Amino acid sequence: MLHINLESEGDDSPNSSPNGQPFPHITRLPSSPNIWYSALAFAGWPIQLSDISIGISVDFSKSGKNVGSAEVRIGRLRYAIEREVGKILRRTFSPPIELALADSFSLDLRHKSWWFGAKAGHEDINFDTNDIIRVERQEYIKFHKKIKITVELFGNTSTSTERAEQTATSSGEHPELQSTTGEIIRICPRFRILVIGKTGVGKSTLINQAFGVEEALTSHDKPGEANIDTEFISKQNDNFVLHDSKGFEPGEEDNVQIVLNFIQRRISEPALKDQLHAVWLCFEIPRAGGRLLETGMEAFLTLKRNGKLGNIPVVAVFTKYDMLIERMERTLDGPSLKRLSDDAIKKLVNKKADAELKNICIQPLQKFAGRHVPCAAISKDHKETLVPLIQVTENLVRQHFAFEASVMTSIAQRVDPGLKMNASIEVGKRRYWNALASSTAFKNHTIRECLHVLHDDIVAVWNFHDPHRYLYSPEFRTLMVNMVDKIDAEPTADPNKTITVGLSIVGAITCIISASAAPAAPIVVPIAASVVLAVWARDVYQTSHAVLQRFMSYIIDLTLVLQTLHLVSESQPLSRRAIKLALASYYASPISGEVHTKIQMYNRQLTLLERVDRDTLDKIIELMQLYSIGAEKLSALRAQISLVDVSSDEPWEVEKAA
Repeated sequence: MLHINLESEGDDSPNSSPNGQPFPHITRLPSSPNIWYSALAFAGWPIQLSDISIGISVDFSKSGKNVGSAEVRIGRLRYAIEREVGKILRRTFSPPIELALADSFSLDLRHKSWWFGAKAGHEDINFDTNDIIRVERQEYIKFHKKIKITVELFGNTSTSTERAEQTATSSGEHPELQSTTGEIIRICPRFRILVIGKTGVGKSTLINQAFGVEEALTSHDKPGEANIDTEFISKQNDNFVLHDSKGFEPGEEDNVQIVLNFIQRRISEPALKDQLHAVWLCFEIPRAGGRLLETGMEAFLTLKRNGKLGNIPVVAVFTKYDMLIERMERTLDGPSLKRLSDDAIKKLVNKKADAELKNICIQPLQKFAGRHVPCAAISKDHKETLVPLIQVTENLVRQHFAFEASVMTSIAQRVDPGLKMNASIEVGKRRYWNALASSTAFKNHTIRECLHVLHDDIVAVWNFHDPHRYLYSPEFRTLMVNMVDKIDAEPTADPNKTITVGLSIVGAITCIISASAAPAAPIVVPIAASVVLAVWARDVYQTSHAVLQRFMSYIIDLTLVLQTLHLVSESQPLSRRAIKLALASYYASPISGEVHTKIQMYNRQLTLLERVDRDTLDKIIELMQLYSIGAEKLSALRAQISLVDVSSDEPWEVEKAA
């Protein structure tokens, strides 16, 4: 039986039993789950939990709210939950209900008023269907404020993925290629971060910009009354989970103990996905003479210095740096500036601001934290100031947590394309990129199937807001394969010619837009997006120079197209127009030809393919880094293409006039 039990007490730590004991383990997936689970579940195929029924109970006996009724919602289906006894609602469902990853899963609790005249209300409690299906224990527990939700699994819990594996094994078929990012996401589906700061300090802006979302901290709680155990998960970027805590204001020193208890609970969690991966302490830069640290914050920093917070990375974030710059500009002596250029004045202002920041922020911080807490100053109007914060956070997570957590840190952030590129490399090195020339994993698979898993791993790391999954569509995959084929067939470029990567891409974007009949005219991609693939993509994988060259080209081309897409989309929901513009711009720029020329030159000098896998990996990394665009340059480059509209959508291919 799939049983959901709601109680009124507990914290937000999922997957723990009421008495703190581990749950009995039951087998729900095959021994190599991702072979079939990734292929079917990630594609959104239904996963039938066979021979089970669903039981839901709501216990509000200790709650401050009076639950009058409840309704479970699975996809478009609605099921009322009846009162069983006292303050308990319960309903059991049979026959089994089919559940797919694409299904929404939530409970709607309807409250009665305790007092005459008080208004009744309702509350939605959402479940992550991924977590429910993937849970490897008999019970899945989620806490929502003071409501404890328990999902219990009883009966035969075999899934369609198991049956698919059994069918394939009996028929002698080779298994699907396993996604590396799928395995990483299974172990650590989200980067978990705690943000601490007073109301108005700029936490919402920080989170929205760092993770490319809107209204991340919208809560049912009143302003300034954040519940640290509440998990904020954005539909626009579900690769991070946010915990929010109000600052340590005068008279609220008890909050230090609340935060300490939360951190220590998370430290003790056995599963990487349930641990806290980083803490951002947010301070508004004070005016000269103002106090940076309240008594509670001093106590918290002392706890960090004394090791009470374990190895969890803590980073101080000084917000509203632009206001400090403005104050420094007002202190400049007007007459003495007449002899200085604009660039010299800017450098002078920045120098004065850095000195002031050190005096009023960094030194007071280090007095209590020592050098255990690195810091970064940010401005909402200059997104590039987030780059050092993101980089130092990822570096600390990499030092203190398992590989999966550091990769998920890079996946979750939407600021630094360099970290995306590095994470793609790390993911590639875990499996497929290490043996492109002599892979046993690719044996008996078509090149198309091999490119499919390489494609999925790279796209997953870039983590665009892609609600329609355009980047996983057959049309985009076909465009990429055919672009590799088309560039290879063109004359080789001059490998000695110096190219400025960012300006080259911006120039190509500008040319494409200016050549259009109208600003909103569809983007024309000179490559077919139809289902007709290049012939070689249907061939079975074999060790050859041609196959190695195409694999290298596909990996690097896709990465650089996504880098261009990062430039033009800036965390907006992806449209086919944006993707086509990125692809067409990369193809039209001299970079694409130069990349293929360098790959061809490398491939021609190879001798024994079985011995070149290490060199091939190094060459891929070299070329990706050579053509990367630094995050600090993005704002200036975006300013040059600010008039490009990529919000509207359009077909993959433009119909030709009769």
